[in-house]
Amino acid sequence: MSAEDPKILEKLAAAMASAQPKEPLIPDSAPFDPEQRLWLNGLLSGLHAVANAGAAEAAPGTALTVLYGSQSGNAEALSKDLRKYAKTQGFEPEVAALDEISVADLPAMNHLLIVAATFGEGEPTDNAAKFHAGLMAADAPALPATLNFSVCGLGDTSYAEFNKAARDIDARLEALGATRAAPLVTCDVDFDDEYAAWRDAAFESAPFKSAAGAAMAPEPSAEPAAAFDKNHPFMATLMVADRLSGAGSAKAVNHIELSLAGGGVDLDYAVGDALGVWPVNDAAEVTAILAAAGLSGREAVTLKTGPAQLRAALISRLDLTTVAPKTLEAWGLDAAPEGAQVIDLLAMPDVAPDAQTLVDGLRPLQPRLYSISSSPKAHPGAVHLTVGEVRYALNGSDRKGVASTFLGGRLAEGATGGVYVQRSAHFHLPADDDQPLIMIGPGTGIAPFRAFLEERAARGASGRNWLFFGDQHAATDYLYQDQIEHWGTTGLLTRTSLAWSRDGAEKVYVQTRLKEAAAEIWSWLQDGAAIYVCGDASRMAADVDQALREVAMAEGGLDAAGADAFMDDLTATHRYQRDVY
Repeated sequence: MSAEDPKILEKLAAAMASAQPKEPLIPDSAPFDPEQRLWLNGLLSGLHAVANAGAAEAAPGTALTVLYGSQSGNAEALSKDLRKYAKTQGFEPEVAALDEISVADLPAMNHLLIVAATFGEGEPTDNAAKFHAGLMAADAPALPATLNFSVCGLGDTSYAEFNKAARDIDARLEALGATRAAPLVTCDVDFDDEYAAWRDAAFESAPFKSAAGAAMAPEPSAEPAAAFDKNHPFMATLMVADRLSGAGSAKAVNHIELSLAGGGVDLDYAVGDALGVWPVNDAAEVTAILAAAGLSGREAVTLKTGPAQLRAALISRLDLTTVAPKTLEAWGLDAAPEGAQVIDLLAMPDVAPDAQTLVDGLRPLQPRLYSISSSPKAHPGAVHLTVGEVRYALNGSDRKGVASTFLGGRLAEGATGGVYVQRSAHFHLPADDDQPLIMIGPGTGIAPFRAFLEERAARGASGRNWLFFGDQHAATDYLYQDQIEHWGTTGLLTRTSLAWSRDGAEKVYVQTRLKEAAAEIWSWLQDGAAIYVCGDASRMAADVDQALREVAMAEGGLDAAGADAFMDDLTATHRYQRDVY
């Protein structure tokens, strides 16, 4: 063949570009001998196959929006799982927090999946509150029937308003005209199986299955699978468990130090992250449960994970406190007395479950999340926690929290406990070391701010820092007093505002100090300060939020709507972040 023959080159180019090649690719009339024709046909057929394969891979999937409302990070993690799974089902997903979109954006969507946690007493999470309010508003826009949706809720059956945020969203989307593709699923704290069933049902539903585009093979992960996570914890060694609160305090608060040596990159945390701790139950409480049930503990039972001895299951696998709907169902009860726990039900005369029925009525034991109170730069290979022991009286007997007392007394120094890092995407230090920070964390809410300040000291950050801290009594409840006062001396803490609610005739709280310093707070905000809040959600955080709005009105000359808009802008620009529980 002559390379100077333009007609032959044109034929080759046309054959290679053809999406539907004719057979044979090289016609008999072409000026090639049979051996050349066979070779060229093979070459062009291979090129055609590669071109078609590339076209198939490039075919777009069907658009899908995945939205989440997450406080502790679980709903966000499940949304990322949905993104991976959706691509294998013929969809091209976009993932965002609920508050990153407007209700006005919904009519343009055709396929929508929502994973929404319920927070506090039936409230939406911080990153879903604005969307929730807009959706529930009387002037929310009508939605087209072409919007196919499904909602998965994350909640806790021990709360009266179980999964209320998810139920609100699900009902309102339907009321506004959207089409429910798969039923709402409301998950309890042990959510893995229920979530997986909901995910499968959503993609198997007719509106999703019929609209799916070209499915893609699962993407190879850029990172190896984590060696340590919630279901595969690292066994950390307890190095220090020291009492922080003083003698005579109404609270027992402990400073905990755990060694992460040998954990590798999976335990590399950032300030603002939380540590998940897997506790074990108190052996004395297990004995009390067995005695109340009339069981020895040697009985064989079957858990979701397989067979186990009853006592061992009660020690490390089952929640010995919470009365859940499954408890009533398994034990044949119509209702439980208000506030009753498992031991209270077992003391009732008509409740006598056998070993298997006993465990069938108990929820799986769950890890507890604690805000990390150390900087990895200041304490390499270790993690610190600030843990208040939960102790209270109920029905004439003393009760206690499982994880807080496990860390505070039942886990001996030198012994190990299971932990994992729960990363936070929305409660971290700003990248700008010059940005001023206002940190509000009474009681154990000081934890992440001790970490923030250690980190800023290690970085040599020049930004101003203002800490609001308080509790009941200065003499017994001033957590990390020496360290905080040292930071004031060195200048790391530009200002410290303390509030002691039981040291004077009037109760003084951190929100009191905020209002007293309104002009200075407003000045810091005008200088670009970021506000961080950590602690009790139901009272402190709500009161602090209201105090900040009052500061905006008093010092910024805003009306209530303007203050709301100002706070919304702080949130949207990540200058108002909360770690509340």
